[in-house]
Amino acid sequence: MSDRFEAVLITCDEEKSQSVAFVEMGEDELMAGDVTIAVEATTVNYKDGLALTGKAPVVRRFPMIPGVDLAGTVMRSGHREWKEGDKVILNGWGVGETHYGAYAGRARVSGDWLTPLPEGMSPQEAMAVGTAGYTAMLCVMALEWHGITPDRGPVVVTGAAGGVGSIAVSLLARLGYEVIASTGRMREETYLKELGAHELIPRDELSGPVRPLGKERWAGGIDTVGSHTLANVLSMTNYGGAVAACGLAQGMDLPASVAPFILRAVSLLGIDSVMAPRPLRLEAWKRIAGDLDRAKLSAISQTIPFHDVISAGADIVAGRVRGRLVIQM
Repeated sequence: MSDRFEAVLITCDEEKSQSVAFVEMGEDELMAGDVTIAVEATTVNYKDGLALTGKAPVVRRFPMIPGVDLAGTVMRSGHREWKEGDKVILNGWGVGETHYGAYAGRARVSGDWLTPLPEGMSPQEAMAVGTAGYTAMLCVMALEWHGITPDRGPVVVTGAAGGVGSIAVSLLARLGYEVIASTGRMREETYLKELGAHELIPRDELSGPVRPLGKERWAGGIDTVGSHTLANVLSMTNYGGAVAACGLAQGMDLPASVAPFILRAVSLLGIDSVMAPRPLRLEAWKRIAGDLDRAKLSAISQTIPFHDVISAGADIVAGRVRGRLVIQM
């Protein structure tokens, strides 16, 4: 097998101008690691779109192969846990940011960053889930740990037509929750209701000015948007409820008051998928394998060729992507 492969490479010049292009590379150009993987599938997350377009400083080392998710087969291993032929997944750990990532035919990484591909799941299915679905599962688990069970009332999901949102809607519905889906794309009503949404509300209901306390509307929430949207979700959360926050599509600010926290005992649960400890990752992927309706992955995802990855990054940042994109290597 040739050690030459195609990759996407982001470079930056002295004027801090970023460029991205397809290049040919060799394994000797990869960064240090004790496991080498043949990448079989990857995906495009919102974060990948920011890296590809340079819209946010996701990439912190240049040059960089972007891509925060991969699934593939171990080619060589010096790590005690992995051997040639093992099927593995990698989500986060700085790949695509400070360590060469997934948009290449090969990846060399630390074996400590890998999790096993769940039995019966293909690399393509794993990337239809990807960091977006894994993050959605972490949000669901956080709500459960906080006691937000289906009998407590509805759960709102913001950015519901996006990658995290779509899988969150599907997971929550299958677990018995009444799901309220907030989206800026009301034309996706049929899609979201097929995933299990009970009700849709337009993005504008939550994206505007924030009152310290609004009418109580939901027991909990999964927010992918941040800013005014998260502040409004918090202000409308029932007494003793909780909101899992994992995104910043509207912004990194939080123009909220302390009122929901001190008058309604609402909890804000921060979700980080990049550096989450391995036991939590293993539990999340175990839950995904058992709780996610695999039949709905085809509705949530679409497969595109590797050479479309750069344009797909621009599309996802512009809000033109529904659900998940799988990159077939």
